[in-house]
Amino acid sequence: MKERIALVTGSSRGLGRVLALSLSRVCSGVALHYRRDRASALRLMQEIKSKGKMASCFKADLTRKKGALELIERVEKKFGRIDILVNNFGPLLVKPWEELTSEEWDFILKANLMSSFHLIKASLPGMRKRKWGRIINLGYSRVEQLASFPTITPYAISKTGLLILTRTVAAGVASEGITVNMVSPGLLEGGILPQDSFIPCGRMGRFEDVAHAVLFLASEEAGYVTGVNLIVSGGWKL
Repeated sequence: MKERIALVTGSSRGLGRVLALSLSRVCSGVALHYRRDRASALRLMQEIKSKGKMASCFKADLTRKKGALELIERVEKKFGRIDILVNNFGPLLVKPWEELTSEEWDFILKANLMSSFHLIKASLPGMRKRKWGRIINLGYSRVEQLASFPTITPYAISKTGLLILTRTVAAGVASEGITVNMVSPGLLEGGILPQDSFIPCGRMGRFEDVAHAVLFLASEEAGYVTGVNLIVSGGWKL
């Protein structure tokens, strides 16, 4: 892992920031993506560099195909490769489905599903050439439950679609040394707390809990694990 380069989307703050920091401890370099918060991305970059690792910031609008393709091109030009792709970017909109505008619906689908689709396709040629790659998509803990989600309808649809894409790509590239998996967090500290929030483990999840799962799936030890949806929820909604 010491020679690997990771790209983490949406990594200027929150969960993405912790994922990038965690990967920087085991990789030689991390590409940091941000959409608007350049200042936070730069602070994270300096923090990683202060520990002797490579880091660079890249601004991109991943709701646009051109933005996603250019991000992969720029990261590969800077670092020479992308070994680990973590698709963390994916905003959540909480709003009754009947009140959604077509623009809001379109934005959530592009941000959560189509961005990952374009990034995966663009990063695969390099991974195939090197016969090694790790693609990790971020879902949410109920992504496999085909139920009613009246206040997060497009988000739920896009993340379930992302799980199908995850397994489809995993099956197609398994023979080429590339694994494709999903990590699905439950309720996290600082996030939205639904009324029905009993968590058997007795606490909210931490960003580090999710990072541990991502690190495992990015590791050499997980080379035989692909197409998996690893739920990190403390037993919530089991």
